[in-house]
Amino acid sequence: MTRTILVAGTASHVGKSTVAAGLCRHLADRGVDVAPFKGQNMSNNARAVLAADGDAEWGEIGVSQYVQARAARVTPTTDTNPVLLKPRGDGESQLVVHGEAVDDVEAGDYYETHWERARDAAADAYRRLAAAHDVVVAEGAGSVAEPNLRHRDIANVETARFADADVLLVADIERGGAFASIVGTLELAPDDVVERMVGVVITKFRGDRSLLDPAIETVEDRTGVPVVGVLPYDDPGLPAEDSVSLPDDEGVRGDDDGVPDGRAVTVGVPRLPRVSNATDLEPLARVPGVRVAYLPPSASLDGVDAVVVPGTKNTVDDLLALRETGFDAALAAFDGPVVGICGGYQLLGERIENAHVEGTGDRRVVDGIGRLPVATTFSADKRVEAVTRAVSGAGPLSGASGTVSGYEIHMGDTHALAPVDRPVGPESAAVGDVAGTYLHGLFENRTMREAFVEAVYDAAGRTRPERDGGRRSPYDAAAALVRDHVDASVIDLG
Repeated sequence: MTRTILVAGTASHVGKSTVAAGLCRHLADRGVDVAPFKGQNMSNNARAVLAADGDAEWGEIGVSQYVQARAARVTPTTDTNPVLLKPRGDGESQLVVHGEAVDDVEAGDYYETHWERARDAAADAYRRLAAAHDVVVAEGAGSVAEPNLRHRDIANVETARFADADVLLVADIERGGAFASIVGTLELAPDDVVERMVGVVITKFRGDRSLLDPAIETVEDRTGVPVVGVLPYDDPGLPAEDSVSLPDDEGVRGDDDGVPDGRAVTVGVPRLPRVSNATDLEPLARVPGVRVAYLPPSASLDGVDAVVVPGTKNTVDDLLALRETGFDAALAAFDGPVVGICGGYQLLGERIENAHVEGTGDRRVVDGIGRLPVATTFSADKRVEAVTRAVSGAGPLSGASGTVSGYEIHMGDTHALAPVDRPVGPESAAVGDVAGTYLHGLFENRTMREAFVEAVYDAAGRTRPERDGGRRSPYDAAAALVRDHVDASVIDLG
C-alpha cells in the first residue's frame, strides 16, 4: 500500500518545498520508489512536462514539483501538480488543470465555478501517482490552518483526506514567533488533520540547538505533537517557487561567492510587476563572479554590466509599467549585452500587435522598446512544450555551440522585420549585443551560461576569476538537511 506524507506549513515560505525535495532525494537514495505531489499550486514559475491526462502531449506544473521530481529521480508529469493558478494581476489568475490552461478566473469565481473540478482533478492525479509509486511526498500550500479556507483547501486539507496522509508540520524560526505559530496552527487546523500529525520540523535555525529545548518541551506538552527535527539555516540552492523569494528591491544574489567586487560583473534584472519564471536567472547567480541584481523599474542602469529581461505573465502591461518609469528609455540606450527571455524577448521588439491592455478592453498595436527588429502578434493559442534547439551562436550568446534544452510556455508569435541572426533556434533573434529567445531554462545549459558570462566579462573589460571546480548538488544538500536533522522514524517511509 502506498504511503503518503504531506509536508504542510504554519505559513507560506517556511521551507516546505525544501523539506519535500530533501525527503524525495533521501528516499530515492534509499532505493524507495517515490514521487512528489502538490494538489493545487499558485506560481508563475512553471515548467513544461509530459501531460498525464488529456489530449495534449505537454502541460505546465509549478517549478517546485519539477524540482522535487528531479530530486526523486522520476520523470515529472502533470499529475505531480494537477491544478496550477498563475496570477495575472488585479486578483485574476489563469487556471491550469492537468497542465492545460482552461480559464482566467478571479478568486471568488474560482471557488464558485471551478473548485469541484479542481478537487476532482487533484484526487484523480493522486490516485494515479499512488498506483505507480510506493511513497508519495505531498507538499501543502501556505498555512494548513486557515479557518476561512478549510472547507475548500485542496493542497492541505483535501489532500490529507483523500491521500490518507501522515502530516509533517513545518515552521520557520527565523521569522520569530515559531512556537506560537505551531501551537496556533494545531489549535486552528481541522481535528482530523491534527490527528494525522506525526511531527513538527523547525527550519532555518541559527545557533545552539540546545537553547530550544525548553520551548520544544512546552510545545510538546501543550499539543501532544512531537518536534521531530530542527534544521539549521542553509540554502541548498533549489529554484524558488515564486517571486516572493526574490531579494528586496535592488537586492543582489551571488555576492557571497568570495570573489572581490572589483573582479565581479553585475547582471541587472528588472523586477517586472508580473514577472514569471524568474528562476531562469538562478544559474547565473551561482557562477563565481556574477552578481544578479534585481532592479525596481525606477532604478538606474548605472553600474550594471549586462541586462536580462525575464518572462512576464502580461507582456503589454509590464512594458507600459517600464515606460511609465522611464526604464524603457534606459534600456534602449544601454550599451552592454542584453538578453530577453520569453515576455522579455517580446517587449524588446519593435511592436506588439493585437495587444490587450488591462482595464481598457482594447486590442491594439503597442510600441516595444525597439532593441530587436521583431514584432509579436498575440492570439488565444498557448504554446507549452519541452524543446531542444540547435545553437548557432550570435550576439551576447556567440560563444555557444551544439544544442540546448529547455521549455517554452508563451502566447504570441514573434517574427523578424529585418535580417537577424538566430542564436537559439528559429524563433530567436540577435542583433549586435542584444538577443531574444522563448527558451526558458536557457542558462541551465552550460554552453549558453558560459557564452553569456564570457560576453559580459569581455564587454566590461574585466578578467574573469578562476572557475569553480564544482558545486554541491542542491538535491543532495536538501537531502542532507532532512537526513541529518529529522528523526529517522518519521522520514524513513519505505
